[in-house]
Amino acid sequence: MTRSFRPSRHRRPGGPKTNAEEIIQTARAAAQTRQQNYRARSLEIHGWICAKCAREFDESNLHLLTVHHRDGNHNNNPPDGSNWENLCAYCHDDEHSRGILADYLAGTK
Repeated sequence: MTRSFRPSRHRRPGGPKTNAEEIIQTARAAAQTRQQNYRARSLEIHGWICAKCAREFDESNLHLLTVHHRDGNHNNNPPDGSNWENLCAYCHDDEHSRGILADYLAGTK
């Protein structure tokens, strides 16, 4: 007899959490806290202005200002902010798409 990969009918949704579910939930909460902490510090250090296009932000549109990690490692968050630059959502997308376009044109990916 072969095993089925369908979920068991005996497990009820909303029942007790498994260890894996708790680990995932804890990791997501920690990542969100880490993100909020370094974003707040970056805004405090570098101000509410895009480092690339010099657009200024206020409370109404601050959600469009993002933190870009210069080395690409989102876990590298030095307290002095040396790995961060504040970029508007448009410049941030442009920054990341440049690498994709360069890889495509070079034929590496």
